[in-house]
Amino acid sequence: MDYAVKFRPTPHLPVAESNEVFPVGRIYCVGRNYAEHAREMGHDPEREPPFFFMKPADAIVPNGATIPFPQATNDLHHEIEMVVAIGKDGADIPAEKALDHVFGYGVGLDMTRRDLQGEAKKMGRPWEMGKAFDNSAPCTALKTAAMAGHPAKGAIWLKVNGAVKQKGDLSEMIWNVPEMISYLSRLITLRAGDLIMSGTPAGVGPVKAGDRLEGHVDGVGELTVTYAK
Repeated sequence: MDYAVKFRPTPHLPVAESNEVFPVGRIYCVGRNYAEHAREMGHDPEREPPFFFMKPADAIVPNGATIPFPQATNDLHHEIEMVVAIGKDGADIPAEKALDHVFGYGVGLDMTRRDLQGEAKKMGRPWEMGKAFDNSAPCTALKTAAMAGHPAKGAIWLKVNGAVKQKGDLSEMIWNVPEMISYLSRLITLRAGDLIMSGTPAGVGPVKAGDRLEGHVDGVGELTVTYAK
């Protein structure tokens, strides 16, 4: 079979301590999954059903990269997250079996054009263009579940130019990893290669050209990216 146009390679992430790579199919993001972040965004953190939005797979940016500042925004925000990599297909997955579907974990950033997102919200329109833009998903290499275990507690933080801007603990998630996998798998069939960005703690804020971002999740990894001037 010949493709009618030249198509880009499958996006992928390195696997730690391996020559293998993890092919990225779809990226699902859990919204407002830390109570303090929900409050800072003007919402009640009551445990309502989780909601999800998506980023394109080719929004992935490798660890250590220098990223061009995105177009069409004057208010780019950082959101540090633990990334869950799915290694086995499944639908209607019970929460008690959800971790069997996890390949491993990484550290990621859900970069957000907050001005575009806010404008779309006010107009009652989808806010995909605030989230699903080029280079909006920097991510580390993945540590397999055999290497990292299944982190349910531990520090998650982000520094901008050396100053701590976000700080929280994985135990503060409103919906934990097994619960979010179970819920999402009732909406769609999860596929090997899917990523789930599991939500961000409070402290989201602006990023400018020239800024250096350093993210961390205990037991998972360290992420560093820089925005070009």
